Amino acid sequence: MSNGSSITEFLLLAFADTRELQLLHFWLFLGIYLAALLANGLIITAIACDHHLHTPMYFFLLNLSILDLGTISITVPNVMANSLWDTRAISYAGCAAQVFLFFFLLGAEYALLTVMAYDHYVAICKPLHYGTLLGSRACVHMAAAAWGTGFLYAVLHTANIFSIPLCHGNTVEQFFCEIPQILKLSCSDTYFREVGLLILSFELIAFSSFVFLGCFVFIVLSYVQIFRAVLRIPSEQGWHKAFSTCLPHLAVVSLFVSTAMFAYLKPPSISPSSLDLLFAVVYSVVPPTVNTLIYSMRNQELKDAVRKLMAGCLSAAIDCLHSSTTDSLCMS
Repeated sequence: MSNGSSITEFLLLAFADTRELQLLHFWLFLGIYLAALLANGLIITAIACDHHLHTPMYFFLLNLSILDLGTISITVPNVMANSLWDTRAISYAGCAAQVFLFFFLLGAEYALLTVMAYDHYVAICKPLHYGTLLGSRACVHMAAAAWGTGFLYAVLHTANIFSIPLCHGNTVEQFFCEIPQILKLSCSDTYFREVGLLILSFELIAFSSFVFLGCFVFIVLSYVQIFRAVLRIPSEQGWHKAFSTCLPHLAVVSLFVSTAMFAYLKPPSISPSSLDLLFAVVYSVVPPTVNTLIYSMRNQELKDAVRKLMAGCLSAAIDCLHSSTTDSLCMS
């Protein structure tokens, strides 16, 4: 294959060769996917329906849940279909779309986590100015900026990666179209592929560095100021409230950044493909599934809203069942 235009499809990495294990992986990923859909769907519905949760923090959490739903929907359904139908193929256009959407949602999520760090900083360090700095219009603008950053990031990366000539076959050693694995197929010499050259232009280098390092430094500085302010709070109740707000966000950021850095910044030959596969699952499947759990574990308002929503749904289902039973008895 002389270049990427001659490739019509890619072959993804299969989790297993035997039919029994393929079906086992199908049911495992189906369970994970349904859990993510249920958890994020409950959070989105609870925040949208409960007016007590119509605050900046929960508005950003709603956006995070939407991004998590999108992220896991890009990879897991395709994995389930491949396992169920015993296939590895994905079209060239489908691979490009997967790369674009995955980078779009990951970039937007990283930018949104930065915005959420700012929200926590203002709430704890500048509580008297919270309503001014984080009004409804400002929140919408910041959320839109996060989504826009992800879109621009995805456009630049997708356009660059699929303009690289590919000379080393069409087998992607990953369960989805991941950029480091596509780079292994490029016609670049071994050195450039080994150091994980993800980009081709100085503009993209500058933009990527600005987005990643800028957001990371901003998050770190925000939490330095937050912890300094928390240490000055005299009451234990104030400490508990501050840490219950910030620690879940910090846990999500740490999981997101550490696994993504390992996957995208290391030379491809440092670890075997099995470890690459494990980390890909960790950063692409685990965060969308557990983010809502992390945020809701220590958030009493959110737990109460979810319980209220589930109780309302259960009550409606019981009423519907009772009504159906009554109608059938009357007809008989």
